[in-house]
Amino acid sequence: MNLKAAFVKVFNALSQSENSGVTKDRTVTEGMPELIRKAAAEGAVLLKNDGTLPFSKNSTVSLFGRVQNDWFYTGYGSGGDVVKPYAINLIEGMRNCENLKLNESLAAAYEKWCKENPVDHGVWGHWPRFYPEMPIDTSAVKNAAENSDCAVVVIGRSSGEDRENVLEKGSYYMTDDELSLITKVTDSFSKTVIVFNIGCMMDFGWMESFGDKISAALIVWQGGMESGNAVCDLLSGKATPSGKLAATAVKKYEYYPCANDFGAKEYNNYVEDIYVGYRYFETFRQNEVLYPFGHGLSYTKFEKSFVSAEGTDDGFSFRYKVKNVGDFNGALAIQVYVEKPCGVLGNPYRELAGFNKTKILAVGEEEELTIDVPMRSLASYDESGKTGFASAYVIEKGTYGFAIGEDVRSAETVYTYENAENALFEQLTQVAAPKYAFSKIKAEKGENGYEIKKEAAFTSRTDLRKIIKDNLPEDIRQTGDKGIKLIDVKNGKATMEDFVAQLSIKELEAITRGDYTMRSKLGAPGNAGCFAGVLQSMRDKGIPAVTTTDGPSGLRLSASCSLIPIGTLLSCSFDTKLVEELLTAISGEMIVKGSDVILAPGMNIHRTPLCGRNFEYFSEDPVLSGKIAAAYVRGAQKNGTSACPKHYACNNQEYNRNKNDSRLSERALREIYLRGFEICVKEGKPNNIMTSYNKINGVWGHYQYELCTTVLRKEWGYEGNVMTDWWMQDSNSPEFPELKNQAYRVRAQVDVLMPGGASRLPLRISDGTLLKTYKKEDGITLGEMQRSAMNVLRMAMNSPALDRLNK
Repeated sequence: MNLKAAFVKVFNALSQSENSGVTKDRTVTEGMPELIRKAAAEGAVLLKNDGTLPFSKNSTVSLFGRVQNDWFYTGYGSGGDVVKPYAINLIEGMRNCENLKLNESLAAAYEKWCKENPVDHGVWGHWPRFYPEMPIDTSAVKNAAENSDCAVVVIGRSSGEDRENVLEKGSYYMTDDELSLITKVTDSFSKTVIVFNIGCMMDFGWMESFGDKISAALIVWQGGMESGNAVCDLLSGKATPSGKLAATAVKKYEYYPCANDFGAKEYNNYVEDIYVGYRYFETFRQNEVLYPFGHGLSYTKFEKSFVSAEGTDDGFSFRYKVKNVGDFNGALAIQVYVEKPCGVLGNPYRELAGFNKTKILAVGEEEELTIDVPMRSLASYDESGKTGFASAYVIEKGTYGFAIGEDVRSAETVYTYENAENALFEQLTQVAAPKYAFSKIKAEKGENGYEIKKEAAFTSRTDLRKIIKDNLPEDIRQTGDKGIKLIDVKNGKATMEDFVAQLSIKELEAITRGDYTMRSKLGAPGNAGCFAGVLQSMRDKGIPAVTTTDGPSGLRLSASCSLIPIGTLLSCSFDTKLVEELLTAISGEMIVKGSDVILAPGMNIHRTPLCGRNFEYFSEDPVLSGKIAAAYVRGAQKNGTSACPKHYACNNQEYNRNKNDSRLSERALREIYLRGFEICVKEGKPNNIMTSYNKINGVWGHYQYELCTTVLRKEWGYEGNVMTDWWMQDSNSPEFPELKNQAYRVRAQVDVLMPGGASRLPLRISDGTLLKTYKKEDGITLGEMQRSAMNVLRMAMNSPALDRLNK
């Protein structure tokens, strides 16, 4: 092993290590290729098209850009490090395409150059953001044009965990070589299509300078192992694009309201408050938008008509008819936006309230969609009492409009609702409010429309120590081993309390941590870690070892597993049924491969396009994020397996993610950054949830009592297990200074430390802090440990791991 290889191995081992010990098995799950191919096509977004796409049958296509060969199938890091059984790049997809012909001499030149100039994939957190282009002169491009009907230029970008995208050429911006290549191609070809093989939003403003010389632009994202086939389905017209942007594309990065409040080492003030993405641009700066939220063209044309709106017990129900009147089969996603009065709270112009998508309609076929909008969509969170109701969701007095259409900008108002006076919708309590005042923006309605004003964030007023002490659980009297097995609880022969009463203090400590290290010997090779039955005495009581695997783009194991499209692509499909179907297939694969928990979906909000992990996450909008996540969870849990939505919450920056503090108003926290999780919990019912690395208003996610107990369990009714992200930060509790690390965490009802060891070093030891204050004043109590044990056991009891243990 050379010096560089040795360094890479050690560096990766001390991070979260890329997959090792890979098996030779390359089994393909039946039906998975077709599902992945369909999903990859449905999530693609057609930005512009002058009629060039789809290419005419039997067209000869010249492919430019090295990414045609060195395709980005997913992002870097734990979320994409899947041992895929195969992968189809664009060259292979074109060769597989029956309706298009490939300029083979040009493709061969790229294949030869790529082989001679292989990609250097770097090490953990230091992966390439782009791959250097093959030099090509004007004469070669002209020669290709003489032997082809059309050109495709592929622009590739990657992103990854533990580092950000940056405002540099080769990341957010185009490189000089890429722009030079496009200039040469557009000068020689009359039909040029740009295909963006990217994980995160990037700068698209440069396209305006090329004008009509760019015939079409298609974002295909990173579509997993069937990428090349899916892209060629789109280019040939076998599939019609139906994806919609899940984030706003702006003309300049500087226009983002958080542009100057992202990337700081210690903390970021969320000065934009609730005005994230389109909520900001549609309210204040519509002229700064290049492509609005929800934008996405089709090859076919649709005739759309509003049918009806009616009140329901929970809100409103809208019926909308869509008819395919074009020349291609296609599907269409329809969105409903609520238009709140600006009010004293300062509400955005429009907010997504619901959506639905047609099936693939044949030419001449129509479908009537129903889109339900809950009354909650009309409510806004009043953190300080401006409406007369503090710490509450309130429906302000005024006129509420409902706009329906294909994107946030073009949607037309079809229905209005009058609310005569401020009405309390849901009374809550203040949680996780900022400790430090900072200035944030707020909307006010003036003579010329919405105006940006500033106000101070409302700071915390809670006595958290009193809240915790008043809600400590009662101890369950310990009985010793009575012969009760966990399966007896599942079968109704004993209560969970009777079972937990048998657990010793040693076992109660062990159940609050994993089996110390990643790749536990208790689970399938390559696992992320195991928890629950980590001691033999616990397994003797019928507690299984539960195996976790990284996600969301598939199962990260040593065995071969399917690589599915990235989260952003799935959200752009606006297709909850397809997402659920795809993840149902992953659930079946989990059973076969020995995974009980996929550590997914990733649910953090696209606050800025520079977050390196956005490719795993869904959208800038919490409703879209929550609905797609709920579908992901329902599918992933179909066979008794479990999803694990992450990272709860506000993990919107990778740089210094273990120490950085996300400082934001309670309103922004609830309406934007928790809302998606709330929808996912209530509609998807996950059995596990993972906290975030970062601080939320001064408190690390893995110590957040207010988020993990007050909100998650009391307000939302969650009954499952909460685990940390891998490893955590040392800290004493401000409310109970003698309480440290594991005791501080368990008091917050963050039940399990993963992977369980005291540090990132592969040592099988715990830090001993859970029991240090046991039986001392203000120390950890027996009841708190037993409460976490029951949270873990409720999950484990319904896991395939229990079936394996009892075979």
